[in-house]
Amino acid sequence: MERICVYPGSFDPITVGHLDVIRRAAGLFDRVVVAVLRNPGKAGCFPIEERLSMIADACQEMPSVSVDAFDGLLADYMRRTEASAVVRGLRSAADFESEQTMAHLNARLLPGMETVFLAARPEHACVSSSAVREIACFGGDISQYVPDAILARVRAHFQQ
Repeated sequence: MERICVYPGSFDPITVGHLDVIRRAAGLFDRVVVAVLRNPGKAGCFPIEERLSMIADACQEMPSVSVDAFDGLLADYMRRTEASAVVRGLRSAADFESEQTMAHLNARLLPGMETVFLAARPEHACVSSSAVREIACFGGDISQYVPDAILARVRAHFQQ
C-alpha cells in the first residue's frame, strides 16, 4: 500500500524551510502532496495558481511530490487523497502547541490520521513566508529564504 502524506499550508510564498520539510517528507513517504488551502476569508499576497506554480517549480527535482489546492476541512481532503498522514514543520515551541491542538482535532475528525512533526533545521528556524514578504516589501535580500527556482518571480512581484 502506497504511503501518502499531505503537507498543507498557505505557502505564500514557499520558503527554503518549506522545501526542506518537503524533501525530508519525500524520504519518509512514497508520495507527498503539497496542498495549498483556499481560504476565502484570507486574501494572500500571491494568487493560489501562482503559489501552486512556484511550489511545482521549487519541487521539480522530486518526482514523488505533487501540488494541489483544497477547500474546507483537511480531514475531508485526506479522505479524498487517501493520505494516511499530515506533515507539519515546527520552528518553535509555540508552533508545537498550536499544531498539536490541530493534530488532536484532525484525529477526531478522521480516526487513524497521523500527524508527523518535522523540526525545522536551525538554519531555517526563523524563516517564514510572512518574514519573506516583509523583507521583500522593503527591498531587502530574500535570496537565502526562498528557493532559487522562484527567487526572480518573488522579487519581481515586490518590485511592482
